[in-house]
Amino acid sequence: MRIARPYSFYIAAGVYSSIATLYPMQIQASGFQLIEQSVSGMGTAYAGSAAQAQDATTIYFNPAGLTHLKEPQAIAATHIVVPQAEFDDKGSTHLLGASLGTEDGGDAGAAAPIPNLYYARKLPNGTSFGLGINVPFGLSTEYKRSWIGRYHAVKSEVHTVNINPAIAFKATDQLSIGLGFNLQYIEAEITNAIDFGTINVVSFGSAFPIGGPAAADGFIKLKGDDWSAGYNLGLLYDFNEQTRVGLHYRSEVKHTLEGKANFTVPGGGVIEAGTGGMFVDTDVESTVTLPASLSASIYHDLNSQWAIMADVTWTDWSQVKELRFEFENALQADGVTSLKWEDTYRYSVGITHTPNDALTYRAGVAYDETPVPNAHFRSPRVPGADRLWLAIGLGYKYSNQLSLDIGYAHLFVQDARINKSLTDTENAVRGGLNGKYDASVDMLSAQLKWTFM
Repeated sequence: MRIARPYSFYIAAGVYSSIATLYPMQIQASGFQLIEQSVSGMGTAYAGSAAQAQDATTIYFNPAGLTHLKEPQAIAATHIVVPQAEFDDKGSTHLLGASLGTEDGGDAGAAAPIPNLYYARKLPNGTSFGLGINVPFGLSTEYKRSWIGRYHAVKSEVHTVNINPAIAFKATDQLSIGLGFNLQYIEAEITNAIDFGTINVVSFGSAFPIGGPAAADGFIKLKGDDWSAGYNLGLLYDFNEQTRVGLHYRSEVKHTLEGKANFTVPGGGVIEAGTGGMFVDTDVESTVTLPASLSASIYHDLNSQWAIMADVTWTDWSQVKELRFEFENALQADGVTSLKWEDTYRYSVGITHTPNDALTYRAGVAYDETPVPNAHFRSPRVPGADRLWLAIGLGYKYSNQLSLDIGYAHLFVQDARINKSLTDTENAVRGGLNGKYDASVDMLSAQLKWTFM
């Protein structure tokens, strides 16, 4: 028996809501907001990041710290991030009872470099200037195209570049103020399969001639980019030569990505006849706000060799209630995914030991929350959960002009449950996805600093 067109259109529109899982890649604090902006900071798990002011990387963490740098310096760094995320199926189901296959997707994590460049110097008028170029958000995950959750996600990539000039000055002998401007570029690409078999069975019933549920897959690829701007500002207060506190605010950056939606439709005209003019290449637009954050830090020298530090950072994820895609093709409904994110906090403590002028040893621990409230709102594009950091680092000063910092961190990620229920209309054609992720992250970083005497 043929089912009426309005229901077919409603089910097909549900496929488009799956497209809106693009931006969880960017707005998962634990997974894709990249704090890896300093190798010297890596060794202490970024404890005290807004108060350390140890080199030009303070441009990112608190530009007020520029007043502590006596000589001009340039820094070049690379962080190699190696995530691991493997899905274990726990009974994923199809709307019409068809098999979704047995492929768990393999390791969805993909190693990627995160580069940083910084330059800082004092100006003749007594202020300090700095310029940072970094990558504040990023992701690369990819599953096998035949995996169980292919209608939810296959490939997800996000790249950002942030250009951050900053100035700082001393308001008093103890209080420094820093201001920064951020010009940010974002580029994103996502793909997933589309279950045309189910869509057309709904439209044509048992008379549908090509494939069946989960047996006539198409594909969609979305690409888009945008430039936008924000700011950061900070305060640094020196109680004395041994103790200082820092407060740093980084603003939200609102992006409106514009790009293309490209479809691969199997079976040619037969399938297209059941889609009512949908699933044709078109322009697409989506607005996403990368959230604001606020950090409070303390740094204290115990003596000439030992120092301790701590930090807490809040990130404003709760403003993100949903993600929406708007297609230029008027026949295609907006793609909407509910998120209901929550604010997150990151806590860290660290210690450094400097036995002589050439060597600095570092260690730190941090706890990093995820904004995902529960398994229902977790996306396979972002299989993140709360994370525990253990970090170590070493600084070696070759000469007064050249020094090297290296750092390593291992992130223990809590098991991440995912439960995309078929009772949710957003999952009607994508299928129910029920399982658990085993995940972890390793990071190895190196940084060279040139000081111009």
